[in-house]
Amino acid sequence: MNDLSNVAVRDPNFGSCCKPIPRLALCVLIPLFFLGFAFSTFIIVVVHNAFFFFSFLLLSSFVFAFLLWNALSWGHRRAALRFFLHSFPESDLTIARDGQLVKITGPVSCGNISLESSYEKVSRCIYTSTLLYEYKGFGLRDLDANEACFLWKLAYSERFCTDFYICDRKSGVRVFVKAGSGCRALPLVMESRLINTTRGNKVLSPDLRKWLGDRNLSAEPRLMRLEEGYIKEGSSATVIGMLRRDNDIVMLVQPPELISTGCIWQRLLLSVDFDGLVIGLSRP
Repeated sequence: MNDLSNVAVRDPNFGSCCKPIPRLALCVLIPLFFLGFAFSTFIIVVVHNAFFFFSFLLLSSFVFAFLLWNALSWGHRRAALRFFLHSFPESDLTIARDGQLVKITGPVSCGNISLESSYEKVSRCIYTSTLLYEYKGFGLRDLDANEACFLWKLAYSERFCTDFYICDRKSGVRVFVKAGSGCRALPLVMESRLINTTRGNKVLSPDLRKWLGDRNLSAEPRLMRLEEGYIKEGSSATVIGMLRRDNDIVMLVQPPELISTGCIWQRLLLSVDFDGLVIGLSRP
């Protein structure tokens, strides 16, 4: 990998700010629930009619399921982000104004700095990510084969994104994307599973042991999963960002404010906020 002085390093949730359940909604729904429960119980006692009570329970179940769906793991919220990325209309750079939020799709190429994936050593990338998960019990204790319940926990992650170019497929304009050091970016790239150890493994492969050792991670045999993702030069990608024009140079930079997806009723998802550039592999 080249010098990383102009490369942005991110954590597993970098570039995003997700608030699946607004506090105001909870402040309204919780008192309404108790009020409705008390009123429906009063109807049963006085009128001896349970129809309203069961209707209230059914409606409450739907509302609870909706809130639970929005409060689930990052994978569900990430689906909303992908939906927003692909549904956002593509922009025409010939008429787009300076400071406008635009979406560009086309092949990408490296700038002054190119990246190399951490484990597979894939070169000439504009974005790379490597995630190591470990299978452990509650409280991140050491693995015990006699335990009945385990959870995958993210033990280590590294994500890199650098400045790159993208050629707009509609206008042919070559755009410089400022996604490196000092910029926030949200690459929506699915990692591929490279290694998935089993309980019977006693010896790790030399490549995996070296990768772990280089990062001061334990090379003891254990249940683990290694995943890696990247956007390689020449791949077709989609970028959403703010347009900047400086003489003959066309750039995409991070928006100064959060970008909201709005409520996505097709997926029964509440609004999700983005903080920075949005980058994803485009559909074929």
